[in-house]
Amino acid sequence: MPWMHPLRSALAAALAGLLALTLSTSVSPASADHYEGAPGPVHAGNTFGWYQHGVFRQEFIGPKPAYWKKKGRGIVRTQNGMLTLMSTKRGSVSATLDLKGHTYGRWEIRMRARTMSKVTGGTPFKVVTELVPGGTRDQHCGGRDIGIENFTLGTNTVKSYIHTLPNSSYRGFLGRHLRNDRWHTYGVEVAKDHISWFVDGHVINTERRADALDPVPRQLKFELRAQKGKRMDPARMQMDWMRYWTMRAPNEKSVKAPQFELSTFNGAC
Repeated sequence: MPWMHPLRSALAAALAGLLALTLSTSVSPASADHYEGAPGPVHAGNTFGWYQHGVFRQEFIGPKPAYWKKKGRGIVRTQNGMLTLMSTKRGSVSATLDLKGHTYGRWEIRMRARTMSKVTGGTPFKVVTELVPGGTRDQHCGGRDIGIENFTLGTNTVKSYIHTLPNSSYRGFLGRHLRNDRWHTYGVEVAKDHISWFVDGHVINTERRADALDPVPRQLKFELRAQKGKRMDPARMQMDWMRYWTMRAPNEKSVKAPQFELSTFNGAC
């Protein structure tokens, strides 16, 4: 074997080890690049090429459109180019887009939320964005909702889900540092053969099991959700923008990702 300088020999061994590690390590789509780094200006709509066709957009500039319907205790208004929900210490407050629903398509929002008082002592609100049955369709107490994001203020795990009757829940979870007023983008793609969930421009889960694909026209709903009978810590939820795109444009990147966990939803009616 020809002689090699010890330093060059060590370097060659290190490079060989690194190459072997690179070739042998298999990283799932959900862990490859979806958990690290601060959110930037990109979002799923431009990352996956949805923007090319049929967008319905809300920038929340000017007075609140009448088709955003408020329900519950608190305030829903536009403020500095954002749709803002402000809670009280009792009960939930929500804003639902009261327009014709869509069975299929892509929805995405840019959102932040916070507990308003430094002096707490009550129960923290849940911050929830869902697709709910549109119009006057039976809501089934949440039994046919698609959760785009759902987390409790003060925690760092955001949840997504698909609820189907009579009591199934397909769930995904993502650990994030959801500090007060930190912006994130959340999206969902509802197709005939799959439902995919996106956070900050990355696909996190894709569900293809037939029992999870419940075709019903749905519409967007934002909510600060209180626990019944509890005194809550007042909170604020703000949406910088929302988008709806049709399924006409093909995805420019793969939406391959782990499927949801199958569980139960006991609140359906």
